[in-house]
Amino acid sequence: MTPRDPCQGKGFSSDHSPEPEFSFRGGDEGTAILVLKGAWTKEHTRFPEVVRSLEAYSLENRVERLRFDTRELHSWDSRFVTVLLRLESSCRAKRIVFDLTGLPSGAMRLVDLATTRPSTEIEVETGQSGFVVEAVGRGVLALGKDALDFLDFLGRTVRAMFRFVFGLSCFRKRDLWLLIRECGVEALHIVTLVNLLVGLILAFVGAVQLRQFGAQIYVANLVTVSMTREMGAIMTGIIMAGRTGAAYAAHLGTMNVNEEIDALRTLGFSPEEFLIVPRIMALVFMMPLLCLYANFMGMLGGVVVAVGMLDLPFGQFLHEAGLAFSFTDLGLGLFKSVVFGFLIALAGCYRGLRSERSAAAVGLAATSAVVAATVAIIATDGIVAVICDIVGI
Repeated sequence: MTPRDPCQGKGFSSDHSPEPEFSFRGGDEGTAILVLKGAWTKEHTRFPEVVRSLEAYSLENRVERLRFDTRELHSWDSRFVTVLLRLESSCRAKRIVFDLTGLPSGAMRLVDLATTRPSTEIEVETGQSGFVVEAVGRGVLALGKDALDFLDFLGRTVRAMFRFVFGLSCFRKRDLWLLIRECGVEALHIVTLVNLLVGLILAFVGAVQLRQFGAQIYVANLVTVSMTREMGAIMTGIIMAGRTGAAYAAHLGTMNVNEEIDALRTLGFSPEEFLIVPRIMALVFMMPLLCLYANFMGMLGGVVVAVGMLDLPFGQFLHEAGLAFSFTDLGLGLFKSVVFGFLIALAGCYRGLRSERSAAAVGLAATSAVVAATVAIIATDGIVAVICDIVGI
């Protein structure tokens, strides 16, 4: 059945509910009002041709806005929403304002949800690319804004840490112990595997070169110095950046999405004291212990290569390792592990709190936290190496 005229239409009848009907009437200047009657449900096999009627009506009348009158609408379901979406698409093509005001609240929400484009942090620019100077200027301004935001975050975090030291901060102690367990005991398996393999690789590569000079015994010196001074802290820091730093960013980002952080602020709790300081302290406390354990596992990997491949006596390996061992190297590695722990927790918490409120933004926050923490670890290690060379350590 076709509509009786371009401005009025009727669907097929149904025994269970009134048939869907529609009509157009003029409103204010340039406004067309679509009057919907009856039941727009799946019980009717076909709906009236509303879109075609709108096109015909817009040819005879100047239509700048489409509104709805649903006071006589009996019932509706998802098929009705489909018709509305087709109308919205037709209005968008004809540059007609699609006004949802007169629709039922449920249908209005569904149409609004279906027609809203999700926002993303990454936008691809099209058209004119602009000048290079303009792009550089925008980048510098964005970098300056990020730097100011980070300094503000750092200042509030340091103040909260001082309150923690003096016992004035507000947080739950059981949360602190839970975080210590998560970044301590639960990280032992991956720290064990990675540092054992690092010790194996260092010993094997060193053995290949030292064997040419008959100095295989110095593999023990190589592994001991490299693990205690550099590799133990660096590898543990990178592991914790990918494991714990990303977890911090994802956790806080999800809390931001669920508006839990806003709720804490409303209740008078400081997010820095309640959420950030326990995470920083947990990682700062556990990183030196993990670094010690990583040193032991790396030296164990060196023992496996020295005894299993180079046929060096175990006692001789331990003797050379003891001669090469230095508390200065060990202390330097532990000091760097503490700094790395602070940087990892700071990057994860900062990215998590600054995350946008969407699932994609939480993933981006976790990724950027890992990248920022890894870069900070490598840069800090290089700075410490230069300072140690100047000082003579």
